Amino acid sequence: MKAAFSWAGSNPAWKSWLILGAAAFALMLASLMYGEIRLSFHQLWAAMLSQAQPADQLLLEKIRLPRLLAGMLIGAALALSGLLLQLVTKNALASPDVFGISDSAVLALAFTILFSSSPVLGEWWHALFGALACVSIILLAAGGIGTQGYRILVIGIGVATLMKASFDLILSTLPVMHSSSILVFSTGSLIGRSYTILLPASLLILALLSVILLWRRFFSAVVLPDAVIQSIGTSLPSLRFIMICIAAFLAGTAVSIAGPIGFVAIAAPILSFKLFPKNLFPVFPALCIGALMVAAADLLGRTLLAPVEIPAGIISGMIGGPLLLWLLYSNSRNMSRI
Repeated sequence: MKAAFSWAGSNPAWKSWLILGAAAFALMLASLMYGEIRLSFHQLWAAMLSQAQPADQLLLEKIRLPRLLAGMLIGAALALSGLLLQLVTKNALASPDVFGISDSAVLALAFTILFSSSPVLGEWWHALFGALACVSIILLAAGGIGTQGYRILVIGIGVATLMKASFDLILSTLPVMHSSSILVFSTGSLIGRSYTILLPASLLILALLSVILLWRRFFSAVVLPDAVIQSIGTSLPSLRFIMICIAAFLAGTAVSIAGPIGFVAIAAPILSFKLFPKNLFPVFPALCIGALMVAAADLLGRTLLAPVEIPAGIISGMIGGPLLLWLLYSNSRNMSRI
């Protein structure tokens, strides 16, 4: 892998971690303090010690803290999903958004409204079925995982278009009172996130992260040429299949919490490779960057036009688009990184 950052040689890993740590501290502090109602540092500290006014205590514990945790959890899951898909396809543009996994997860939740009389979205785990269904369709259409990762990427683009059109069709047929909840959800909003969904989702993400870490040596081998991987006795199709399934579960879980939030799954892995050019499988850098990106998007969304809130998915699109163009332009001579 070639280093794409011009200052990578003079930027050791500890400097990158120092930057990420400082950014994380500042972002978490700002996320807990700022919003429609601003908390001073003294009020925030008192609330953290359970010595604040009841209103401040409620604001921190029931609204801002779970919202911050949800954003960071979503970002970490999307970043890991994007990292796995980019390594499988050896293409920097691969992500659950491009594959249609995110749209399929939202489509599955839309079906729960279509086939019920309630305007409330179904259980969060329905999104996992949508993500797995999308992967199944892609693999069937591609004739299996094969040994060429780009083949499933091309098929995935077509499936993504189909899933998006299917969601729009369902949305157009639903009554207004039923479509409003899924419409807000489809913009990637963190409003009203609670520990009820965060607990099971976080446990699933931690379990998937554990699998990634246990199989890290095998997953990192996909950066090698296909002939080399097969020569060391590793089944390349099986390895790629496992990575794609884990990526689908991660993306589906992220979408189940707050809807699709674009560009994070593409940009976070690219940034992690730039900040840590010697790391062939930057798991922790990618999840940290992804967590910061979603938390920052949510903070901007509720402070830019307060008291009006802009969904984090819209903010990530507005910022992620130009950022992605810059990243791809700066890396144009080494698009696949591999």
